[in-house]
Amino acid sequence: MENGGINKASSKREKLIIDTDPGIDDSMTILMAFQASEIEVVGLTTIFGNVSTKGATRNALLLCDLAGHPEVPVAEGNPEPLKGGEPRIADFVHGSDGLGNISMPPPNNKKIDKSACEFMVDKVSEFPNEVSILALGPLTNLALAIKRDSSFAKKVKRVIILGGAFFCPGNVNPAAEANIYGDPEAADIVFTSGAEIVVVGINITTQVTFTDSDLSEISKSKGKYAQFICNMCNFYQNWHVKSDGFHGIFLHDPVSFAALLRPDLFTYKTGVVRVETQGICAGHTLMDQGLKLWNTTNPWSNYKPISVAWTVDVPGVLALVKELLMKP
Repeated sequence: MENGGINKASSKREKLIIDTDPGIDDSMTILMAFQASEIEVVGLTTIFGNVSTKGATRNALLLCDLAGHPEVPVAEGNPEPLKGGEPRIADFVHGSDGLGNISMPPPNNKKIDKSACEFMVDKVSEFPNEVSILALGPLTNLALAIKRDSSFAKKVKRVIILGGAFFCPGNVNPAAEANIYGDPEAADIVFTSGAEIVVVGINITTQVTFTDSDLSEISKSKGKYAQFICNMCNFYQNWHVKSDGFHGIFLHDPVSFAALLRPDLFTYKTGVVRVETQGICAGHTLMDQGLKLWNTTNPWSNYKPISVAWTVDVPGVLALVKELLMKP
């Protein structure tokens, strides 16, 4: 994958669907996207993860209200993983409402009638090779879109995914990262679909953090959403202290958005990625780095390689995130 950001001289904004489970860092990312002049948010689709799918829809509608974009459609996604069963909900990280328990009023607008996968398929078909998808939660909706339309993977411009733990420990257990663990079957379908895919794993996102002083700087800024963000982050900060002994927050989702907006701030390795779907390593992501010529075919053979973020310019990403979060 070539490095290089979006051409800021171009007047054409990149059409973006954000598939999301907001979530505190999801909420930060969605507001960043609305603040980015290079991006046209054409829809939000919702999924379980940080909250239930229903809760994610409520929060997505609230964020559209807050951003002054009630016209942006919100399509509700699947309430459970592909294999069924109760979804894993990380309310202990993001609060029972997903927004740090800050008691927001109900949204003014309503979800659209289409499901998330229907909306994705229709929008990508309407604008072939023009719509990108930023996937911030489990990949159930994307997998359903791929199953629904066999040409979807060829028509989507690119898919940027927050997920996986590449050659580092997971954050759900030693083997798996939360988004992939949430629906490993879906992740394997997406990674082997043939779409143009960039994956940003927690081996990258845990390198980029806000300290207490960073959050204080945002709170004191004239940022349009600064107070909302800092109020949410109180719960998130407390969880990081309990879980990791870290006085600050990881910027998982904002870093993934940075990879979409400024891919030049990252380096990448390419290879086929498969996902373990069962057993104690369910959700584990493993990339064939192409270091060996295999004598026989294996489960990684004959699939299109994807790009996996390998290094990150931490100061550059932090500057970009702060710029967008502190924008009046």
